[in-house]
Amino acid sequence: MSDVPLIELRVPVDPASVSVVRTSVASLAARFDFTLDRLDDLRLATNEACALLLALGEPAGPTLIASVESPGEDTLRVDLCRAGSSTRLPGEESFAWTVLHALVDSVEVRDADDMVHLVLTASANAVEPA
Repeated sequence: MSDVPLIELRVPVDPASVSVVRTSVASLAARFDFTLDRLDDLRLATNEACALLLALGEPAGPTLIASVESPGEDTLRVDLCRAGSSTRLPGEESFAWTVLHALVDSVEVRDADDMVHLVLTASANAVEPA
């Protein structure tokens, strides 16, 4: 598969918009044969990542952008971003980060073009830690 987005959503930075993003990501994951448990995990992780971005509280940038790619046949990468800086996010030892790391295979934070990105990667079949 390619890194061309399967979907890209642009929604207002508003708590009411999170359900649109969460539902769209879960619907796409279902098409990739994610199990019900993995769908729930990805849905919760998307919700938590959106909440972190909404909590930035910065006035710049009225848009929350969600871009979903498939780097592999059973893997989705969800890039959630909005205007701001990752320095305003809670520390990686916070409960929110613990939840994110427990729900998806990887979580990446990066700043690019005055945007903060939270990138979630999840595979259809979770690999249990040894």
